[in-house]
Amino acid sequence: MDDNIRNQFPALSRKIYGHDLVYLDNTATSQTPRAVVERLVDAYYDHHANVHRGVHCLAGEATAAVEDGRRHVARYINAASTSEIVFTRGTTEAINLVASSYCSLLSPGDEIIITVMEHHSNIVPWQLAAQRHGLVIKVVPLNADGATLDLDAYGRLFSDRTRVVAFAHVSNVLGTINSAKEIIAEAHRHGAVVLVDGAQATPHLRVDVRDLDADFYVFSSHKMYGPTGVGVLYGREKLLSDMPPYQGGGEMIGHVSLPTGTTYADLPFKFEAGTPDFTAIAAFDTALSWIEQTGMEKIASHEQSLLDYATAQMKETVPGVRIFGEAAHKSAVISFLIGDAHPYDTGLLLDKLGIAVRTGHHCAQPLMEALGIEGTVRASFAVYNTRDEVDRFILALQRIAPMLI
Repeated sequence: MDDNIRNQFPALSRKIYGHDLVYLDNTATSQTPRAVVERLVDAYYDHHANVHRGVHCLAGEATAAVEDGRRHVARYINAASTSEIVFTRGTTEAINLVASSYCSLLSPGDEIIITVMEHHSNIVPWQLAAQRHGLVIKVVPLNADGATLDLDAYGRLFSDRTRVVAFAHVSNVLGTINSAKEIIAEAHRHGAVVLVDGAQATPHLRVDVRDLDADFYVFSSHKMYGPTGVGVLYGREKLLSDMPPYQGGGEMIGHVSLPTGTTYADLPFKFEAGTPDFTAIAAFDTALSWIEQTGMEKIASHEQSLLDYATAQMKETVPGVRIFGEAAHKSAVISFLIGDAHPYDTGLLLDKLGIAVRTGHHCAQPLMEALGIEGTVRASFAVYNTRDEVDRFILALQRIAPMLI
């Protein structure tokens, strides 16, 4: 990878326990380039004023930055209108918003289909909604390969009460790139609306919500080289218009009267109660520009080459390695175990050698149960990772494996 890219990420020059840092925890959070941090600093130092409410110059500048960011997000995912782009605190809040608001329109006995490979953020909000409204949750299982969804079983789950389908575009554990268009089309044939968790897709794939025909699509800035605290809910304008507000407060109102009779703002502001993180939204705008300037095709190609190389090297040279998730279409994630060693032990030893990975159940306990394990070690790649770093990772695994098996 071009040194010019790596040089934009100061964290990559750190030493960890005397070793050069190899950061392979990108699925959890990517590192942030200087341009994004500089945009944050500029927003705090020179344009820091509350948005949408002031007539003075700084308020106008901050408002313009947020709405420029909204327009950029709409272009980035090919939404039809900025009215379909709601800023949230992250993917989790975006899913909770839909689960709480849309499900309030459903009736007891209506059904929601999710999958066994979901992150807890795309499970628990639906469970809460089911408890509140008497809804039924059905679950799509894995195929025998332990890596892909059983779409035949998925088709059999539908009934005349199916109202919602929610699934991950890309698995945060297995890296599997799900057949989103096929899953969505099947749901629409049965009259259900679809929420796609795109948190692991938008950093690695070109996403077009209109081509997918998604009803809702959600993702987070901090996995896309951007700041924390910003997420996006895309929703079809008609669906968002019909949904009640998720939270109340400033910004989301049309007119407030006592004791009752308050009206709500037009989209998207109806769902943006309170002061948004306007500095982070401005910086997210810069992160999207950084991705576009780097080139999604370049990013995806580089990550795929690292994934293929690392997978082959692990299989060939690391004793006792077990890789979970080898779908034909896969993002740059490798979940693995060394023999029967606890993932925490593997992760701790790798950390002592300067290599940052994620360990545990990755907020996907139902998937772990389906795989018959408690957790994995997860290495995940980004555009700034290099083949030399993969070699260091492999050498570290070769060194620690005899201690663990």
